Amino acid sequence: MKIEQIYTGCLSQGAYYLESNGEVAIIDPLRDVGYYIETANKNNARIKYIFETHFHADFVSGHVTLAEKTGASIIYGPNAITNFHSHIAQDGEEFKLGDVKITLIHTPGHTMESSCYLLTDKEGKDIAIFTGDTLFLGDVGRPDLAQKSDHLTAEDLAGYSFESLRNKIMPLNDDIVIYPAHGAGSACGKKMSKETFDSLGNQKKTNYALREDMTKKEFIKEVLEGLNPPPEYFPSNVKLNKEGYEPLDKILSRSINELTVIDFKKNVNVNGSLMLDVRSIEEFAKAHIPGSIFIGLDGGFAPWVGELIKDINHPIVIISPAGREEEAITRLSRLGFDNSKGYLKGGINEWIDSGNEVDSVESINKNEFEKLFVEENTKIFDVRNKSEFNSEHVVGACNIPLNKLNANLEKINSNGVNYIHCAGGYRSMIASSILKARGIHNIIDIKGGYSAISDSSIINKTKYACQSQN
Repeated sequence: MKIEQIYTGCLSQGAYYLESNGEVAIIDPLRDVGYYIETANKNNARIKYIFETHFHADFVSGHVTLAEKTGASIIYGPNAITNFHSHIAQDGEEFKLGDVKITLIHTPGHTMESSCYLLTDKEGKDIAIFTGDTLFLGDVGRPDLAQKSDHLTAEDLAGYSFESLRNKIMPLNDDIVIYPAHGAGSACGKKMSKETFDSLGNQKKTNYALREDMTKKEFIKEVLEGLNPPPEYFPSNVKLNKEGYEPLDKILSRSINELTVIDFKKNVNVNGSLMLDVRSIEEFAKAHIPGSIFIGLDGGFAPWVGELIKDINHPIVIISPAGREEEAITRLSRLGFDNSKGYLKGGINEWIDSGNEVDSVESINKNEFEKLFVEENTKIFDVRNKSEFNSEHVVGACNIPLNKLNANLEKINSNGVNYIHCAGGYRSMIASSILKARGIHNIIDIKGGYSAISDSSIINKTKYACQSQN
């Protein structure tokens, strides 16, 4: 028996490859399905099942493409309705995979079709459960995503989640391994651990949602408390996962276009394409196309694309490091952003060599900031989230979380200099790019963010206070 967790850090997502005696099951596959097929072929195995734990909101699943390419059956739990051929299983339905058995356990709460998959070995021992968004490590799936379509309140769904956990999951053996669909960084929960698997027994000890003496009322209150609004692209992804989508191969064939500077400009000026710069923080700061937005591939690319680009159908042109153009387009398509028009041929160097204007972001290090901090009226903007800010921050700083920046531009000072920082520099560079694109240029980025500032003995900071919520 082989169990492989295929974890994608950018999405904080875990897909799973299960193989037994020449038969394979894939759980919650990503849209780019090549790896699953290649691995099965290499092992002379056949992909038999594609198990979906629910209709995902944060990414486009690879279920439809994988089924078309392999002939595997797509399995959902009760209450699921799809526009493509799928098997809607009953609670407790068993599926034979080689020498092992997989049992669907219906666990409504995160969504009404949410289900877990219990793996039983050939000796009849339950060894693992793939919990999707029903149960995370340290948390449970947010219960506020399905309420609009199902005419349910978040409280209703939280109540279902409580019953599912108590009646379906917690009675299982403590030594069973939990394999969730997401880890820390996902917007599908709020307190997820950085670990990607754990025993059920340990989660009973450490996960607030599995507290034995917890009442249903307490559970509902604690699960709903502190939830940030979900990203706006979530409903679009649910729709794609229910109804189907274009194969990634087609998206790539029309999107991997080398755009000359003239064609690039035409896409922006005539077609209204968003200029997305996916290079490094340092490269963007040094030189970028005026009006472009920075969301680097080597940071929290997926969540910030989903958070900041409101319309998944908005046309996008890309400024990319050489050789990473296909990666950028693929990672956009994982989120349902399928309208990439191409990338700038030759990148920023071609833009400069063609005599076009560039902009830059002024950055200073901690030592330089220390000298400025002693001066009066230093305007500091902290773009970390609220819990990070409340835990510890520079005295006098104004907190504008990055996802709320566009709605709070009036708080940025039109006169003087605005100093911007986050935790490590990634979010503050995104913020700087947004501000510059909005015509606000009197900004200076603090390199290394609060991680660097926290070591300063000169800059006044609040005392650390532990925060339990995002």
